[in-house]
Amino acid sequence: MNLNDLSILSLYSSMAVYALAFIAFSIDLARRSAAVDAATAQSAVAHSPAAASEEASVTSSFAGQTGGAGDSTLTLSRLSTRIDNDATTPYRTTAILRVGISLTVLAWVLHLFATVTRGIAADRVPWANMYEFALIGTVLIVTVYLIVLTRVDLRFLGTFVTGLVLVLLGGAALNYYVEVAPLPPALQSVWLVIHVFVASLATGLFALGFALSTVQLLQFRRENSAHATAAAGPRGALASALRLRFLATLPSSATLENLAYRINIIGFILWTFTLMAGSIWAEQAWGRYWGWDTKEVWTFIIWVIYAGYIHARATRGWRGSRSAWLAIIGFAAVMFNFGIVNVFFTGLHSYSGL
Repeated sequence: MNLNDLSILSLYSSMAVYALAFIAFSIDLARRSAAVDAATAQSAVAHSPAAASEEASVTSSFAGQTGGAGDSTLTLSRLSTRIDNDATTPYRTTAILRVGISLTVLAWVLHLFATVTRGIAADRVPWANMYEFALIGTVLIVTVYLIVLTRVDLRFLGTFVTGLVLVLLGGAALNYYVEVAPLPPALQSVWLVIHVFVASLATGLFALGFALSTVQLLQFRRENSAHATAAAGPRGALASALRLRFLATLPSSATLENLAYRINIIGFILWTFTLMAGSIWAEQAWGRYWGWDTKEVWTFIIWVIYAGYIHARATRGWRGSRSAWLAIIGFAAVMFNFGIVNVFFTGLHSYSGL
């Protein structure tokens, strides 16, 4: 077995582990929905007339013993919880969630090993064709996700991240695989390492921002329909049962929007550098900084979409669903650039290897 065969074996192994992680995260979402049902039932009992009377009596007695300090402490405690996780129904870490994260880390290690061994087998950086672009792009999506997890609890995005990576890797393995081949002369430059790596890293950030924006839209819809559900009586209760109840355990739409905005800003900065590095490389390879090649045009279109997203939110006050849709359109353009432009459009950047 040579290094390329080892890379393929490691890749399929990582896909199997990603699939297990996806199942674990899906089970976690199902349990979140069950937790919301339990919390709703408990809340209904707690707010019954008898329970409310008993709660008022206990509160009055407790305040008399402590001079009201106990209520203040409880309020501060709730406020602290609200700041850390402003979900309507708090949801603590469970064993299945820890299993999902552990499986994701294991899959990432196998995925990274597959990418590195492909590069060693080719004796170059492993991003010279569509198959290798998919390898490095998806491994960086997971890398960004795992790094962000150390600062912000986004484990609820595990289903989306592992699902997206599975789809992209499966498509690359089935449709884009090519044997190891030397670099074309135009790619034999240090700018290949800089330009493509930064672009792939920006894509990883855009993917995470896209996931947050998608969940933000769902959460925004749930928040807006809360009062309508209560007013609709039995019919509203039936509609509520058909909704994604686990959303009540996730951060509010405003929190999700702020996180998506920050992540997309970092991705936009990296994408700007991608444009600059590509122009410098183009001047060295073809004697011009800009030539309106199809790939260059779409890279610029993506930059314009995300620039418009940042400008509209910062200066025009676009919040809520409008900003989320701009972020989603931006990532759709990134995927179009990768999956359509690289394959079906000819030009100086036709390095798909197919």
